[in-house]
Amino acid sequence: MTEKGLTARPSDIPLRNLYNLLEPITVPSERARFTNWGRTFTCTPHAIFEPENEFQCELILELARREGKTVRVAGVGHSPSDLACTTEFMLRTTKLNRVLEVNTEKRYVVAQSGIILNDLHAQLAKNNLAMMNLGSISEQTLGGVVTTATHGSGVNYGVISTNVMALSLLLADGSRITCSRNEHADLFLASICGLGATGIILSIQLEVEPAFRLKESQKPLPFDDVVRDMDKLIHSAEHVRFWWFPTTDTVIYSQANRTDEPKKPAGSWWWHSFLGYHVIQFLLFIARYISVLNLWIGTFACWLVKGDTVGVDDSYKIFNVDCRYPQHTTEWAVPYENAQACLREFHDYLQKEIQNPHGIRPHFPVEIRFSAADDIWLSPSYGQLTCWIGIVQYKPYGFNVPYRKLFQAYEDIVVRHRGRPHWAKAHRLQPDGLQKLYPHFNDFRRVIDRVDPDGVFRNEYVQRHIMGQPIDPRVFKQRRT
Repeated sequence: MTEKGLTARPSDIPLRNLYNLLEPITVPSERARFTNWGRTFTCTPHAIFEPENEFQCELILELARREGKTVRVAGVGHSPSDLACTTEFMLRTTKLNRVLEVNTEKRYVVAQSGIILNDLHAQLAKNNLAMMNLGSISEQTLGGVVTTATHGSGVNYGVISTNVMALSLLLADGSRITCSRNEHADLFLASICGLGATGIILSIQLEVEPAFRLKESQKPLPFDDVVRDMDKLIHSAEHVRFWWFPTTDTVIYSQANRTDEPKKPAGSWWWHSFLGYHVIQFLLFIARYISVLNLWIGTFACWLVKGDTVGVDDSYKIFNVDCRYPQHTTEWAVPYENAQACLREFHDYLQKEIQNPHGIRPHFPVEIRFSAADDIWLSPSYGQLTCWIGIVQYKPYGFNVPYRKLFQAYEDIVVRHRGRPHWAKAHRLQPDGLQKLYPHFNDFRRVIDRVDPDGVFRNEYVQRHIMGQPIDPRVFKQRRT
């Protein structure tokens, strides 16, 4: 039966028929398990559905209402927190992945929320178009990028949600609504960093630009020079980012600009794949047992990338980087005016740990990026030029490593500098702290209370961080580390 042939309202369908209609898109119970990309959080939902059309999304909502279940929308699970986890109904958007419209004249695309960015890049390239900015990974869905205000880097470029022109939403009551800055603006500003709490994003209208290449130059600089000259450096190109290797106090300074030069990719298989990936992963595995090796590995990894390089390639190939292995990671957005002081304090902490024979042995690199101020209610860049500081502890071959002491110390530092957490990543803030950081936090709460009064879209993450419920932040952890 096709979506077009289904004319009955979901509320009129008998329960047995509803089960029958959902059976083809229900993941068998033995496979109804979800683990995020970083292999840091795992859940076993009551049921996982993989709808292929919008009507099936309505049916899932109808069943949830009848059975008193919540519905959590999840894509490929790239978020390194428990943002996508649930014990109730999970709706996977992996088959809601089509491009619906491309307008080359007005420079926008309309796509379903489950499309993976890599697939969107390919479709845009066929029409000589490209996304305006990107984060480090394109193996994530467009809907996930939008609902968490994922970012790239560039002081004149906002988070990717600032490029959203309109959304089509399926609300908790089964109604559909289109919102934009001119239509249902409060719902729009709540949804383009809405953590999936306002409704199911069916489609996204995204502003794009003519396809372009980027010329990226990378060179090493001392940490102190980067912090001292940060104002000049971050304005030196359209897209600037830093990778800091604490064991050597070296920062790789990356600057990229649009160019008409022919493609000339940088890097080689030997340096970046064999040594930079496989050998380092093996060494990190050994360092699980001999932790002091991590200091040498950090120095070795820095040496591998320390030379000056220049590369030219399609925009998304320059924006994206190899995030290597499953990992524990966290990232906070610090007001740019506090960035230098924050980085110096974190630097001093790491140096004390490195010099301590029994201290923490951090992995690498610390990634530092920038985004312009915006007006999105829950965007970490709301109202401020932002410096994003991200840290990582890799899980070689998927095996766990210590990370909690390092992450606790890092969070203590960024909190002192009025940092805001990346919503896709695990953090400890509750509503009382978030209200102080986000002027529109209570407006967001009012919107979700209005469009979802019964809390259909409130999974454990939303209940914990937005509604203030006492839910263990490690409820979906496989083991304690």
